[in-house]
Amino acid sequence: MSAISNPNPRSALPVRYLLVLWLFVLSAVAYLDRTNISIAAVRIGREFNINNTHLGLVISAFLIGYASFQIPAGLLAKCLGPRRILALGAVWWSVFTVLTTLVPPGVRSAVIILMLVRFGLGAGEATMYPATSLFVERWFPVQERGKANGLIFGGVGIGSGLTPPLVTAIMLHYGWRASFWFSAAVGLLVGLVWYIAARDTPDAHPMVGDEERKLIDGGRFLTAAAAPTPAHPEKQKIPWSLIFSSRATLALTLSYFSFGYIAWIFFGWFFIYMAQVRGLNLKASALYSMLPFIAMTAGCLLGGVLSDWLARIYSLRVGRCLLSSVCLAITAVFMILGSRAHSPVVAGVVLACGAGALYISQSSYWAVSADIAGEYVSVVSGMMNMGGQIGGAITASLTPLIASYFGWEVSFVAAAVIALAGALAWLAIDPRRDVLIVR
Repeated sequence: MSAISNPNPRSALPVRYLLVLWLFVLSAVAYLDRTNISIAAVRIGREFNINNTHLGLVISAFLIGYASFQIPAGLLAKCLGPRRILALGAVWWSVFTVLTTLVPPGVRSAVIILMLVRFGLGAGEATMYPATSLFVERWFPVQERGKANGLIFGGVGIGSGLTPPLVTAIMLHYGWRASFWFSAAVGLLVGLVWYIAARDTPDAHPMVGDEERKLIDGGRFLTAAAAPTPAHPEKQKIPWSLIFSSRATLALTLSYFSFGYIAWIFFGWFFIYMAQVRGLNLKASALYSMLPFIAMTAGCLLGGVLSDWLARIYSLRVGRCLLSSVCLAITAVFMILGSRAHSPVVAGVVLACGAGALYISQSSYWAVSADIAGEYVSVVSGMMNMGGQIGGAITASLTPLIASYFGWEVSFVAAAVIALAGALAWLAIDPRRDVLIVR
C-alpha cells in the first residue's frame, strides 16, 4: 500500500518547478564562487608563496564562516523570506569574490588577509541552502521534496564540474583574477533574475493557479497537527529547546558532518590530488576533476527521484533514511578502492563513483529537515548544514596534514571511516516519528 499519495501533476511545467530550476542555476553559481579557489590554488600558492597547508587554512576559513552563519542565515531566511535573502546573498558573495582578487601579491600576512576574505565569502554563502530549504517546504508537497532538493543540489555538481575547465581556460589566457571577476559577474546576474522571478509563497506569485496552490497546500505537512496556524505563521516563536534536544536533528547534523567532510575532499583537494599526487598536467587535472562533479549531479538527480519513489512505495524512512545510509556505506568502499588504485584513470573514475554515491543521499538530508521541521526548516537545516561545513572545514586542513605524515591513501581511509559513522547516524531517524512541532 502506498505510504504517500501521489497526486496527478499538471501537464504544463508548474511554477514551483520553474523556480526550483532557477535555484539549480543559483546553486551552480554558488559552487563556482566557492570552488574556483581550489582550481586557482596552484597559481595563488606560487604568487603568494603559500604551501598546501596554508592553502588548507584559506579553504577552511571559508567553511568556518559558512558554518558560523548557518543558524543566523536560517533566521534571516525566515524573517526576510527566500526571495530577498537569496538575492542579497548573491550580491554579498559576488562582492567577496572580487575582494579576493584585490589582495596585492607582495602584501605581508597574505594568508591572514585571504582567510578573512574567504571567511566573509562563507558568511554570505551561508544564506543559500537554509533559504532554499524554506522555499521547498513552502512550495512543494512532501512527496515531491526529494526531487526538488535533488534538482537544487544537482547545481552543486554542475557548478563544481564546470569550474575546473572554465576557471582553467580563463586562468590560462587572462590570469586567475579574471576567473574570479567572471564568477562574481555571473553571481550578480543570476541573483537579479531570481529576485525578479521568485516570490516567498505560492499565494504571492501571480502565475500560480488554483490547482497548483491546492496541491501544495494539501500535501505540505506530514500531519495536520504539524501545520502552523493560518494567521502569521512566520511570527511563531522558534522552539529552540525542541530543536536542540531532538534526536533526529542531532543525528542529521552528525551525519551531515560526515557528508561535508567527504564532499570537501573533492571540492578542496581533488584537483590538487590529481595534479600533484597522480602526476597529471593542468589540463588533464581539470578534465579528470570534472568526473566527481558529473557524478554528483547524476547522484543528486537520481537520489531525489529514487527517494520520493521509495517513500511512496514503502515509507518515508526507507526512501529518506535507509537509502542514504546505504549510499554512505557504498561511498566508504569507493573511497578506499579509489585511493589504492595504481592507475590515475582508474583512481579518478572510482573516486568519482564515490562522490556520486555520496550525493544520492544529498536531497534526503534537506527533505527530512522540511518533513520534520515545517516552517522552522530554515533553522533546523541551518543547524544541520553547520555540522556539514564544520566537517568540510576540518577536512580542508586535516586532509593535507594526514597526507603529509601518512600519505594520501590514509586520508581517504579516514574519510571512509567517517562515511560509515554518517551511515549509522541515519538509522536513528524516522521522519514520521520525529516531527518536531505538534500543536
